[in-house]
Amino acid sequence: MAALVRVVHRAGEPQWITLCSGLIQTTLAQTQWGRMLHGTLQRHKNGRSQLTKVCCGLIRTIGAAEQPSRAFHQTKKLLATKDSVQPSEEKVGAFTKIIEAMGFTGPLKYNRWKIKIAALRMYTCCVEKTDYEEFFNSFQMPDTLNSWFLVAQLHVWMCLVRMKQEGRAGKYMCRYIVHSMWEDVEQRGKVMGIDSVALKESMKNMTENFYAAIFGYDEGILSDDHVLAAAIWRNLFNKQCDDPRRLEIMVEYIRKQVQHLDAIPGEDLLLSGEVSWRPLVEMNAQSIVKPAAPMYNDEGL
Repeated sequence: MAALVRVVHRAGEPQWITLCSGLIQTTLAQTQWGRMLHGTLQRHKNGRSQLTKVCCGLIRTIGAAEQPSRAFHQTKKLLATKDSVQPSEEKVGAFTKIIEAMGFTGPLKYNRWKIKIAALRMYTCCVEKTDYEEFFNSFQMPDTLNSWFLVAQLHVWMCLVRMKQEGRAGKYMCRYIVHSMWEDVEQRGKVMGIDSVALKESMKNMTENFYAAIFGYDEGILSDDHVLAAAIWRNLFNKQCDDPRRLEIMVEYIRKQVQHLDAIPGEDLLLSGEVSWRPLVEMNAQSIVKPAAPMYNDEGL
């Protein structure tokens, strides 16, 4: 019937005919409405405005008739890593966009000084709560400033990954985490008695390696374990690791640490900056994904 209507009507009306034909096909179960529309098309096949009014009226009629009995079907689907819910982008005004385009920072959700203090505290957690001796002994790394920096930048990167999920305030905090890291590296070099010229050259190389490592780690955390292992082999081990077991330990370590940081509320991180690190090798691997069972005394409390 839809093809017959297209032939009879004039040029310029096929869009209206196609719309009505679709309505007829979707309402074949409603025999009364189908016959009414068919008779209307025969009587008003030369009037475009009348046909439009009838179709719109039918749409309203069908909608009013079906709305009370409408049922919604929801499919239960587990979210994969790529389908995980992403934080919504923070809405800012035009003035804020202009001043941030000029290199300044607009108003933030929290006080800037509190964020700076939290950034310094978070970097301190990367330095003081990490067992560097365990890394040096487990992976046979030399006890040098460069080895310390390779382990430190790995933990700083994991903090940056977490804080970048907290919108503009989190990105502002990331800047001061990195700033605190470079100040600390410079002070450590001076305490170790490194010549100023050599220290300046070393920091230049560290800066290049740091941003290259961030790019590689970002690619690895978003890809599979093979890509992450390759980034670890290039950046942490300086392409001098022949033991695949060491790469396996580090891949597992990074995955569980990122998961651990994701479980910490963003507001707590922005205001306190306190983070903790899981051990390099888990004695109880099930504790990574399963919280520890509560302990009760004899009275059941």
